[in-house]
Amino acid sequence: MPRIQNDPNLNVCPDYTSEDFVNTRAQLINENTTEEQVVQLLKNIWTANNRADKRLWQQQVNDDNEEQTHRNRLEEEEEERLNQERAKEEEDARKEERKKNKHKYTPIQNGSRIPDDPAITPCSYVLHKLDKGEYVELWYFTNDGLDEAVIKKTVDDDAMILSTLADGSTAWVSSASTQSARSVINDENLPFEEFCQACPRFLTALEEADWPRDRIRMMALFWRNLQVHRYRSLRDPIAQKTLLVYQSEQRRRWHVVAKSAAGPYDLSEVNEKVLEDTRAKVYWEERLKRDNARDYKVSINVRQSISSLLI
Repeated sequence: MPRIQNDPNLNVCPDYTSEDFVNTRAQLINENTTEEQVVQLLKNIWTANNRADKRLWQQQVNDDNEEQTHRNRLEEEEEERLNQERAKEEEDARKEERKKNKHKYTPIQNGSRIPDDPAITPCSYVLHKLDKGEYVELWYFTNDGLDEAVIKKTVDDDAMILSTLADGSTAWVSSASTQSARSVINDENLPFEEFCQACPRFLTALEEADWPRDRIRMMALFWRNLQVHRYRSLRDPIAQKTLLVYQSEQRRRWHVVAKSAAGPYDLSEVNEKVLEDTRAKVYWEERLKRDNARDYKVSINVRQSISSLLI
């Protein structure tokens, strides 16, 4: 049905007695209907049509209002949805910002002051590795490792550098994820005193990296059990070296297995069989070094003797 363009409530009934309606009146006048009756009949017809138009007009107005109300509701719902999406995006951005820069948002403790002991601050490379749950050498938490971290603080952690990946390709990565000390010492080559020195500092760093409590406790027991093991007090230098090699190999192996389908296992208890196997390996490696050194010294002496005879 076509829309009504004008409000019929504003229409005025025509004057059917005027000259404009002479022909209309003449067609309706007959022996049974006078001119006055024709005029009244025309008024009645116009009034009936006008009332019908008014009803249609009101229905059209009601329909328009209902449709507008529906559109308004849809617009409000869409605006509310968009506002919720924006609020969620902003909240997610704030959470990501707090996660990325968590130290920026760490609350200040009431009654705190400058500590008597300096804070343990390993290099950003180490913190990045710990955040990812990856293996890190204990050397970084020795005095030498911490000193080197202080020296390298001048490098911007967010600076992008070109790095060679494991597959041989190159990519731009943050310097914090690639910086490592060239002078780093593998765990098995650390002096036992420095090994004992680094362990508590390492545990503190694990707590700050939000490692799970069970893993931090496991690492603490792992290192404690090695430090109180009977090998520690033996006069045989191979014994302490065995503990260091065992610690290095087993911790590396644990990180590899933790990322596999098998999942992590409890590292804390010393496996005496593996320890004995490690001791035998260390013994033969050390013996081979001594034999090679002896053979080299003998060969030097022989050469010198031959040279003296030829002179």
